[in-house]
Amino acid sequence: MRPAYLELCESGEIETRIKELYAMLSDCELCPRRCGVNRLKGEVGFCRSSAKLKVASAHPHFGEEDVLVGTHGSGTIFLSNCNLGCVFCQNYDISHLGVGYEVSEAELAEMMLELQRLGCHNINFVTPTHFTPQIVAAIKIAAERGLRVPIVYNCGGYESVQTLRLLEGIIDIYMPDIKYSRAESAEKYSKARDYFEVCKSAVREMHRQVGDLVTDERGIAVRGLLIRHLVMPNDVAGSEEILRFVAELSKNTYINIMFQYRPMFKAYEYEEINRTVKISEYKKVVETAVKLGLWRGFERI
Repeated sequence: MRPAYLELCESGEIETRIKELYAMLSDCELCPRRCGVNRLKGEVGFCRSSAKLKVASAHPHFGEEDVLVGTHGSGTIFLSNCNLGCVFCQNYDISHLGVGYEVSEAELAEMMLELQRLGCHNINFVTPTHFTPQIVAAIKIAAERGLRVPIVYNCGGYESVQTLRLLEGIIDIYMPDIKYSRAESAEKYSKARDYFEVCKSAVREMHRQVGDLVTDERGIAVRGLLIRHLVMPNDVAGSEEILRFVAELSKNTYINIMFQYRPMFKAYEYEEINRTVKISEYKKVVETAVKLGLWRGFERI
């Protein structure tokens, strides 16, 4: 399947999208926080990012979902900082502490091309939300120089529909987290009380654009929606309501129900999440998913 972004590059429409996205930085409204700072003049909001693109690392990644990894890995590019800042973040050095280095759009494009040369099956942008304009500009440069693999938008789920609409025809695979259904938890751990309502609108828009996940003859994802849900201790996430939403969206949704929660960063300050997840807690979530008719992306135990 031909990557979506090539058509917009060939028509010139991607230039218009880049201009519209960059214009949003002058009174920043890229994400639902709508901080209103002028990032083009170096001001920073919640994500602590100016207009200068910052990358933590770029490498083939073999720890992602099998449909992304294939035989040669997912070409993962970790962006520094984040628009959520969860207290239990496993990548807190990148998302909270801002570890990384500034790069130009042309340098980001070269990273993408190098990952393609290494045989990676896709370019996987991790926490891309706050650098969307720069990423799209880099995609244009890379496409003109021969990029031909799918683009993965790997995000925390706290996305603006307005911004997502400007990404239509550019992103091949959307991979959002759905972290919480409970407003209290979203506020307590991510300072985003409206998380679930915002996330549901965003995921619906993603699904409208790309549909259910499609794989090629090798079983490698080429287009569609892939959702992640992290099971948390004491069900602070409200997993059942999340799964009900996903099942209503499409029972063919690929959803990775994750068992990897560890109390990292500041999780020790919150007694209810200062432990790993019990097998019984994880099993209950999986059983709920099966009862709701979901079947793709997770293992039955």
